[in-house]
Amino acid sequence: GLVGWLMERPEFQGMELKYSRAETMPFHRMKVRLKKEIVTMGVADVDPLNGTGAYVDPAGWNALISDPDTVIIDTRNDYEVALGTFRGAIDPKTETFREFPDWVARNHNLLAGRKVAMFCTGGIRCEKATAYVRSLGFDEVYHLKGGILQYLEDMPEEQSLWDGECFVFDERVSVGHGLEIGDATLCRACRHPLTAEDRASPGFEEGVSCPHCIGTRSDEDRRRYAQRQRQVELAERRGKRHIGS
Repeated sequence: GLVGWLMERPEFQGMELKYSRAETMPFHRMKVRLKKEIVTMGVADVDPLNGTGAYVDPAGWNALISDPDTVIIDTRNDYEVALGTFRGAIDPKTETFREFPDWVARNHNLLAGRKVAMFCTGGIRCEKATAYVRSLGFDEVYHLKGGILQYLEDMPEEQSLWDGECFVFDERVSVGHGLEIGDATLCRACRHPLTAEDRASPGFEEGVSCPHCIGTRSDEDRRRYAQRQRQVELAERRGKRHIGS
């Protein structure tokens, strides 16, 4: 199969392969795109293949972030952090990863002389983030091997230092411990993840708006969203799934 073919190619030797199961199909089709980089930070000379932080597996992560000498940084974007994060973690409140270097520059003194522990969803973003921080002269830089997802899969909930759910970039929207599907849903207008509190807001209308985008869409947009939502509901009554729902 595809995985076997990839593993036979020299450029993929040693590549870490991750599996995650879902009861329904989270992706409708396979898409392969060639890109210069997966996550864009806007700093040209950062090489994620060299100089990354030290990997810490889930078993050792709790001890690291419980150390009062450790600064814990969530490198994800603000809408992801809003669903859940590690206890004591700093939220840089970035809307995109390109804003991360500016946050580091503004908080240089916060990191100086301390251990820096960084984490993200699956560990990819931290390959760049830790390499960047180390390039600035910080020596004790660590990141969670396998990311939040590996931690939630490996760490028993009763021993966990994670609070909330983890946003994922597929139709599951969020997962919790054991990678069980969470309670979050997506706003179909702006694609922002929604908590139960968001869905109880007066600004929420299924398929049309949410507290994060209410007032930012035109009347014509809202009419289009409402029409799409009616099609989704009609498909559901027929026992079918509307494409794009």
